[in-house]
Amino acid sequence: MKKKSRFLILGVIVFVISCVTVNIYFPAAEVQKAADVIVEDVRQLDKKQEQKPQEQQKLNQYYQKLKKLSWGTAEAYAQIDIEVTTPAIRALKDSIKARFPQLKPFYDKGNVGESNTGFLGNRDLGNMSLKEKADLSRLIEQENKDRKDLYAEIMKANKFGPDVLPQIQKIFANSWRDKSQSGWWIQKDSGEWEKKK
Repeated sequence: MKKKSRFLILGVIVFVISCVTVNIYFPAAEVQKAADVIVEDVRQLDKKQEQKPQEQQKLNQYYQKLKKLSWGTAEAYAQIDIEVTTPAIRALKDSIKARFPQLKPFYDKGNVGESNTGFLGNRDLGNMSLKEKADLSRLIEQENKDRKDLYAEIMKANKFGPDVLPQIQKIFANSWRDKSQSGWWIQKDSGEWEKKK
């Protein structure tokens, strides 16, 4: 009889625990905001803060309250604040920022462009001297190494698994391309290159 009671109690505990699901999700919107801030800082762009209309904010608050009152499976959401201020991340950001003035003329001439993977890519090198090509090659190598390390550090600082790295790169690719100047080369998601309008 005691054995049955233990199994019954264990069964009830398992049932209660299974009714609470924990949704730990990849916070893409938060990472996108962090990426935008980093890219704007690196390129020294004016920060334009986009605010949701008040109606949308009210609807979101109402939806969250309604969700808490709903019957059925209870959901516990893990809130994740994106950490982008570690010493390693700041050092990488500063390195990329210091290199940008050297790369800007190559962007302007169409020699380099922003790829769809979050890295800098070669474009038209035909009008360059051997020294310019060597300088650009060195700059691209340094830039892409710093970007790769930046993405890895963001993943590490936020305790994301390695499977999240492609998502971080894609999010940063969006920021690098969106924050590019008109006339710079960007690679579309399809792989085609175009000058940004």
